[in-house]
Amino acid sequence: MIRTEIGDDHVCRVVLDRPEAKNALSVEMRDDLVAGIRAARMDRQVRSVLLTGVGDAFCAGMDLTQSTVARAGDEGFQTRSTSEALRVGVQALIRELWELDKPTVAAVNGAAVGPGAHIALACDFVIVHPLTVFIWSFSKWGLVVDGGGAYLLPRLVGLPRAKELVMLGGKVGGAEAVEEGLAHRCVPADELAGEAHTLAARLATGPTRSLGLSKRLLNESLETDLSRLLDLEGHFQALATTSPDLDEGMAAFKEKRDARFTGE
Repeated sequence: MIRTEIGDDHVCRVVLDRPEAKNALSVEMRDDLVAGIRAARMDRQVRSVLLTGVGDAFCAGMDLTQSTVARAGDEGFQTRSTSEALRVGVQALIRELWELDKPTVAAVNGAAVGPGAHIALACDFVIVHPLTVFIWSFSKWGLVVDGGGAYLLPRLVGLPRAKELVMLGGKVGGAEAVEEGLAHRCVPADELAGEAHTLAARLATGPTRSLGLSKRLLNESLETDLSRLLDLEGHFQALATTSPDLDEGMAAFKEKRDARFTGE
């Protein structure tokens, strides 16, 4: 199941709570997760999102007993059902996280496998502990890397390393994940939840609109030439000037105090 909690600090905490299955996503969980991220986008009270799991795993990927690929070879199996299930399912989830105009933090509390790893990597900040492990097992199943991995991994670790992880079925531990650019910080296991929430709460005090626009600019930079990106920069800066947070930021600077942003 998926639990969603919105605190007084404007952090929306989204929890994968199926520890008996290592938080593998059932179809219902997957759809609830997509719905939860969409709801966070719409809710003005939410100014950052924290995603984590219960137990010793973050997410073991999709529950294969409910996956269309598990029915491959069955009589009447429609191959197109696989691409459609991906489109409306885990691909929709990755897209919602990547495009969410609010900061996101993943607290990866254990194993993150295949699409489970990509859910974390689609977040803006990834916090891990020493026993966290990212695992890519597609090649062992005879599957193509999915869940946005072919997009995310080369941008984070480079193309040669991405090929190694996907095609040889690689694993990356917590401290190594920071060194390779997959994660922001590695902290002791008993500090993971607190550190991740502190970061999410800090982001929630920021100028939410301009943070979202900066996030989009940074993401767009991977696909866009300089001329187009500079055009977007101008448009987005103009949008930022319509936010009362700009007035507050300028006033705080002049008065030599911390800004009190509202996220409007």
